[in-house]
Amino acid sequence: MNRRHFLMSTAVMAGSAAVKGFAQSPNERVRIAVIGLGGRGGSHVNAWSRMANVEIAGICDIDESHIGEKFKLLESRGVKSPTTFVDFRKILDDKSIDAVSIATPNHWHTLMTVLACQAGKDVYVEKPCSHNVFESQQIIAAARKYDRMVQQGSQSRSSPALREAVQRLRDGEFGEVYMTRGLCYKWRDTIGKTPVEPVPPGVDYDLWTGPAPMRPFTKNRFHYNWHWFWDTGNGDLGNQGIHEVDKCRWGLGVTHPTKVTAIGGKFMFDDDQETPNTISATYEFDVDGKKKMMTFEVRHWMSPHEAGIQEGKPGNTIGNQFYGSKGYLVIDNYNKYYSFMGKDQTPGPTATAPDTHWQNFIDAVRSRKRQDLNAEIEEGALSCNLVHLANISYRLGRTIHWDAKDWKCIGDDEANKMLTRDYRAPYVVPKIA
Repeated sequence: MNRRHFLMSTAVMAGSAAVKGFAQSPNERVRIAVIGLGGRGGSHVNAWSRMANVEIAGICDIDESHIGEKFKLLESRGVKSPTTFVDFRKILDDKSIDAVSIATPNHWHTLMTVLACQAGKDVYVEKPCSHNVFESQQIIAAARKYDRMVQQGSQSRSSPALREAVQRLRDGEFGEVYMTRGLCYKWRDTIGKTPVEPVPPGVDYDLWTGPAPMRPFTKNRFHYNWHWFWDTGNGDLGNQGIHEVDKCRWGLGVTHPTKVTAIGGKFMFDDDQETPNTISATYEFDVDGKKKMMTFEVRHWMSPHEAGIQEGKPGNTIGNQFYGSKGYLVIDNYNKYYSFMGKDQTPGPTATAPDTHWQNFIDAVRSRKRQDLNAEIEEGALSCNLVHLANISYRLGRTIHWDAKDWKCIGDDEANKMLTRDYRAPYVVPKIA
């Protein structure tokens, strides 16, 4: 598609979005298209293809080898063959598709979501739903203006165990909860250095690059390792870390911070990675005149299993801790929590239960009730802002003071410029009026 067609399609979709709805019958088949078929996209395909009354009507990727792999997988399961796409915009023109499921690199999440909302489609979008703070604003605005069901892929929000844990925090069982920690310690090796080389056959690299600056192709900037470059990713803070950032904010019961400080760096490795492999961020919140705080750490190498998190699993410590005046609560990775009460740290409540996040999205698509979504896009975007502000603080080397009303950094023009990016035409995230 050329630029003219891209812009015309966007205008048509914006004008027709209001008429798109969805039947409320629980037996109504939801037709969904998966965009992005790499590692995480495989999870999307697996989930939707196993659900009753959900049809994968389309699969889309800029890499034709990914399309072939997922097509064969679905064929082996005996499900109806989906239509295949390289350019996701053609999905938006298909009125028979009810929703899109986005598992692309981070820099595409918001623009795809906005265009899908304009086309009258509901959206399940992977974390982080935005690549910067400006995008967080626009993705919320698009969901509201076009009245779409939009869910961020924060699966823990749909775990009955973790929902129980958060309710216990809310009900005061742990007293005044004043602090939380998020941990993202993963054994990540060096990515090395890769040379510039020709774009592989069957890859639409211009479309893959999309809103980001066009760079010469290297393997390190492409599949998965795009996480470690500012153009396309947000580091491990915005990769695995956003899950734990979201749970910290959820459990602490806060929205916008008042200030953010982050320090870190690239330690041990001399390679192509731009983002830090070690970072420590601290957030301060004001809740009805009382301060609360949150800390978050990313480490890339050897780490202890603090608070017993993921004990017996060498290499990783992924989870959260909440500190109250009567005890503390630990979330162990996605779907388990345990706790300790009082000065003697007597074992307290505990539970484990898998999440039902995929089903939660489908249920909301049918009910048309935004409140049914466990990770509705505003919740996702507010958590993403914590990632973006910490990365800005790290890159500038100073504390960020945040104005929650205007979504601006107070007295810091340089930081405010980093709330958005220069978009490569025509792949521009629009400002939603």
